[in-house]
Amino acid sequence: MNGDSGIISDNQQKKRVVIVAMSGNMLLNFAGPADVFINADKCLALSGSKLGYEVLVASPTSNKTLKTLTGVEIVCQYSAIEITTDIDTVIVAGNESYALEKSEYADFCRWLSTINANNTRRIGSVCGGAFVLAEAGLLNGKKATTHWHLSERLKKEYPLVDVNTNAFYTADGRIYTSGGVSSGIDLALALVEEDHGKDIAIQVARRLVFYLSRPGFQVQFSNLLPVYESSTIAGRLHEWFVENLHQPLDVVRIADHLNMSPRNFTRVFHKQTGLPPAKFIEKLRVENARKYLEDTDMSLENIAEKCGLGGLVSMRRTFLRHLMTTPSDYRQAFRTSLKVPGVNDIIQPHLYHTN
Repeated sequence: MNGDSGIISDNQQKKRVVIVAMSGNMLLNFAGPADVFINADKCLALSGSKLGYEVLVASPTSNKTLKTLTGVEIVCQYSAIEITTDIDTVIVAGNESYALEKSEYADFCRWLSTINANNTRRIGSVCGGAFVLAEAGLLNGKKATTHWHLSERLKKEYPLVDVNTNAFYTADGRIYTSGGVSSGIDLALALVEEDHGKDIAIQVARRLVFYLSRPGFQVQFSNLLPVYESSTIAGRLHEWFVENLHQPLDVVRIADHLNMSPRNFTRVFHKQTGLPPAKFIEKLRVENARKYLEDTDMSLENIAEKCGLGGLVSMRRTFLRHLMTTPSDYRQAFRTSLKVPGVNDIIQPHLYHTN
């Protein structure tokens, strides 16, 4: 990349943001960050500043027509591999689960590998876009995140990447990665705040009716436990566990239920699940409490008792440990909205955090 060829901005004072929309995308993966930077540019212009953003949504290949999961086709004005001028920020937004197996993306990965601190200030990804950065070697030795559903695959396929499953977004030097879909908006708002301060970022968040800093300390609410096959010991025990969560479930009782010795049960269980029985059961208690918080009007006290989480204080501590949020905040965020009278009146005043 250099400054004497390629796509050149009419206003060199503005930061050029290139958002690469991968095929098979959810619209929000790239439209969300694009809207953040576009609205930030408007807010800066209204304040009298000329230091805004020039936003380019580009395709990863020479074919500038992209199909999305909705069936809508997006025709990009630019192809990323045609851009040879310096860029402030590159964001790779999403990708199909196995898009990188297609040879058509090889040129784009080579283009990404040429990006360095001399021609691009920072590089980011949204959702599965982390796989593209990893394939280009940009995440080696870096902390990164992706959608929680894809995190295990990212760890397996790119062992040099330090994968953080929980975060909405992470920053490691000039590399920024974000989790699933709407997390791209979180990341874009954070980048605007980094560039122009909190006041401008808050103005953009207000325009989008979005949190500047979402509750839950920036944690993706992934499943704490995978689904185990019925042939495994965890799969065989699942229904019995759920029926007895309100009771003490120590190793001796569980082993007796399976006609196994406590020592053999603990060994087999840990080998198959990767967790000691006590830690597994604690996560299962939280998973079931989450369902009650989402789907019922049951009081927090009754949920704590029904799921074997002790009292309110104990349940709160357990939720903070596993989800970094409280049961009441989790319910407010995830319970079925149609069941909450006046939910918009309750939530909207708290969308714009100022501290």
